Amino acid sequence: MAKRGARNRNRKAGLEGGKLPRFWGTHACEAAFNNPERQIRWIRGTREALAQFDLPTGVSVEYADVADLARLVARDAPHQGIVIEVEPLDDMLLGDVLSGDPLRPLVVLDQVTDPHNVGAIFRSAAAFDAAAIITQDRHAPPESGTIAKAASGALEIVPWVRVVNLSRALEEMADAGYWRIGLAGEAEDTLAEVLGTGPVALVLGAEGEGLRHNVAGHCDTLARLPISSAMESLNVSNAAAISLYAIRMDRGEG
Repeated sequence: MAKRGARNRNRKAGLEGGKLPRFWGTHACEAAFNNPERQIRWIRGTREALAQFDLPTGVSVEYADVADLARLVARDAPHQGIVIEVEPLDDMLLGDVLSGDPLRPLVVLDQVTDPHNVGAIFRSAAAFDAAAIITQDRHAPPESGTIAKAASGALEIVPWVRVVNLSRALEEMADAGYWRIGLAGEAEDTLAEVLGTGPVALVLGAEGEGLRHNVAGHCDTLARLPISSAMESLNVSNAAAISLYAIRMDRGEG
């Protein structure tokens, strides 16, 4: 994992409605406790749930019943007896990621805004050892309990790089030697046909709209997943998982 050192500490992109993120659920909260770079503001939970954790010291802890916890989170959120409020993680810089292991793929998300999809992509990125998720500041959701829950702990593991201009970021990746592959259903070649042996940046667009024209133009090639003609497309998080698996298998890392 890339380390967060001296860097831009502007956390506005990590706030939702000006409020600090609240995480819930066993995996998301335990991963936050285990991340030394995650600052926990407070912890609320049932006695039974909190007994499962090695709680961090110096943090406000209060016992609460299930009904009280439900009022702290989104409606019908499966809090599993624990809710925590956290500070967003410090910003990551793209240059730090590009100077890391070149064999670990990058995942670039172009206007993927659904937090469930973003969280699921984080989970796949962790599972298949991606180096980072890269999004644009203005067209990506902030850190949230929904993302953390869907990521099942991966939000604390996979660096999240937010950039001002995605096309410029793709140019930096090219300068660093990355082969930029944009997933597009209309592409002629399949992903397997365009994979090489060098560093790979996988670029995925939002469901429906797909990649924006300028972002697609900053990819070295476009590729598709060879799915059945019975289905028009895949959910973007499913496409990310399959593509990352394909990259890993192509490199003999299965």
